[in-house]
Amino acid sequence: MDPALKSRTIARLKAGMERFSPRLRLAAKYIVDNPADFGLDPIRETARKAGVSTYTLVRIASELGFDGFEELREPFRHALVATTDPGAQGRWLDDLRGQGEAGRFQAEVSLNSLSIVKRSLERLSPQALERAASILLSAPSVYVTAVRASYAMAYYFHYVGRMAVPSLKLIPRHMGSAMDDLNEARAGDAILAITINPYSRETIEACEFAQERGMRLVLVSDSDIVAPELKPEVVIVVSALSQHHFGCFSGVAAVLEVLLARLVDRGGEAARQRIRSYETLRREHNVYWSTTKKH
Repeated sequence: MDPALKSRTIARLKAGMERFSPRLRLAAKYIVDNPADFGLDPIRETARKAGVSTYTLVRIASELGFDGFEELREPFRHALVATTDPGAQGRWLDDLRGQGEAGRFQAEVSLNSLSIVKRSLERLSPQALERAASILLSAPSVYVTAVRASYAMAYYFHYVGRMAVPSLKLIPRHMGSAMDDLNEARAGDAILAITINPYSRETIEACEFAQERGMRLVLVSDSDIVAPELKPEVVIVVSALSQHHFGCFSGVAAVLEVLLARLVDRGGEAARQRIRSYETLRREHNVYWSTTKKH
């Protein structure tokens, strides 16, 4: 088995997005976004998860020159590395499973979160990390945007990151729209956008507007195929699939923390001094709770 066949297949799926029919495009996007699950699941389960028919999966295999679904799936199965080692999970998960229905539920959800973090960190390449850091550190102004649940991630990134990168600006602000806050943005500025499926219309439109202004786009998402109009300079792809009826943000938080750490590291002594100044300011103004009252 050619070890590069999986990568070439994914590249061909991405390249074919514009010519594929809507159903084939949906199947291709699922395979690109979920290569591990695709390598593991039988055709009926893959069809269910992708929201297409088994016939559509056979068609896309034929479109790529494979004899059938199993031949298409084989390089993904061959390249698959188990995301968790059962022998390395630790006794705490086994202990949880032994504590009744609630314990079994907690163990499965915990394992799901650990897997999501692991997959997200595995998919973050040093090249993407370095490119994103370079863009954010060199831009005159850096806008950080997201809405709804993703806004919490944007807020966290801005709150910590501004100590290393003073040019960070969180948008939307004051219950306004991201578009309003981008009105003064200029070519050469950058925007860091966070969105996971189902993708926010407001976030996508803000990214499109930013690109029209000549801004550089760094996208954090669960797919590098979010909208055909978007041409990010960097896409940081995270895992967000969960066993719940809502997306899991533990993978997003993990990769953002790696990016924050890199920004502080590359910011050098100037960044560390700014962080110290924030801490000094907070202590002087009694921001943190203490059992010793200030008189």
